[in-house]
Order: sequence, then structure tokens, then C-alpha cells
Amino acid sequence: MVAVPQFSHSSFNLKQVHPQKVVVLGDSLVYGFGDPEGGGWVERLRRQAMVPGHPGAVFYNLGVRGDGVNQVMQRLHHEFRQRGEIRNRVPDLIVLSVGVNDSARVGRPLGRNYTNYDEFQDKIGALVAQARQLCPVLFVGMTPVNESAMPFAEVLHYSHSEQWRYKEATQLACTHYNIPYLDVLNLWLGRGDAWWQPCLCPDGLHPNVAGYRALLNDILAWDAFQAAVDLHPIPQMASS
Repeated sequence: MVAVPQFSHSSFNLKQVHPQKVVVLGDSLVYGFGDPEGGGWVERLRRQAMVPGHPGAVFYNLGVRGDGVNQVMQRLHHEFRQRGEIRNRVPDLIVLSVGVNDSARVGRPLGRNYTNYDEFQDKIGALVAQARQLCPVLFVGMTPVNESAMPFAEVLHYSHSEQWRYKEATQLACTHYNIPYLDVLNLWLGRGDAWWQPCLCPDGLHPNVAGYRALLNDILAWDAFQAAVDLHPIPQMASS
């Protein structure tokens, strides 16, 4: 395993001369696809920083639809180095959210995984290790899919069993590198089908407006996020 610097809660310096810069890298869950009203959970947070004079963190939405762990790892260093805003500065926090696309089976329910599981284990470990070398990191897990709506785009078969395998690999990597992980899959499934299924778009993959509202509320309630991010919420930000 790669040796990485150790960041404690004291590393999250919330009292800064310049606003805290948070880069969020991942797939369509970061991009916000499915939420034409609020633009997704990152966009809902980003908009609070658009008010002149409003204190708090600045968010960069670096989500790309369809990205898997390989694509995010390829983008990591360049995206990070370009988001400091001020010369010789870099972002203060990375939030990662990726893995659901890697878990899909291609062509048929028992076809090959989009990213081979063994390869994914290696790559997700390398991704979080590399990110950890840059600055403190948080990881937001995947939302559950609606299996009855598959296949997505007539070719990709997502399932809870595959999501679970890839989620577990991600969580183990995060634990190894002392990176807080929000287990959204377990959290949502634990609330029951009647709760989480209405939070998805008809495609069965992406959250809808209500889903992104719920996801943002879960993230805002996460103790690791509260400790790491300099938040000055606008009233009813999550529900707007």
C-alpha cells in the first residue's frame, strides 16, 4: 500500500482568510443528472457560495456522466491542481463519489462487469490513496438502483448484489486510508422500498428532484461532512 500523509480533524481548518475550496469528483451522482430543479446535491451546495459576501465553502462540481474509477483517477491530479483560484494555492478538501458505473454488468444480467471486480479493488484503493496525498478526503457512496427498470440504455444491468460488492470494496479502501465513507446504499435501503423507490427517476438509476434533496439532507447530517466543511447554510437550502 502507498504511504500517505495523516490528516486529523485539526487538518480541517475552518477559519481561513480565503474561502475553503471543496472539489467534488465523480459520476452522474455528482453531476446531478435527474434534478432539473436544483441541479443535484453539489449544485445545491454550490449556489450558496454565489451570493456576494456570503461566507462558507466554495464547491466545484467535477462530476462527469458515465465515469468510473479509471476515468476519475485519470482526472484527479489535473482537476485538483486547477481549482486553487489563487496562485500557489490548492483546494482544501476532496469529496469522491464513484463506483456504480463500474458495478454494471454489460449486455445481460450475468455478463461481465463494466470494470472487472479485481481491477476495481486495485483502482479504488489507488484512487483514494492518491487523493489522500493531496488533501483531506471524504467519500459519498452510491444510491440504490431500481432493478425492475433495468437494463439501463438497453445494455447495462445494475443490481443491488453488484452494487453491494463494489460498495464493500470501496468502504474497505476508505477504512484502510482513514477516509470517512457515507454508506448511502445501506442507509437508503434500510428505509424500505416505499421510501427510496420514489426518489429515483424512471430510468431506475439516477435520483430525481426528491432523491437529490434527500441525498443532500443525508450528507448535511453526516458528522464527517459537518466537521470537514465550512458551511453557513442559507435557510431551507436543502429543500429549495
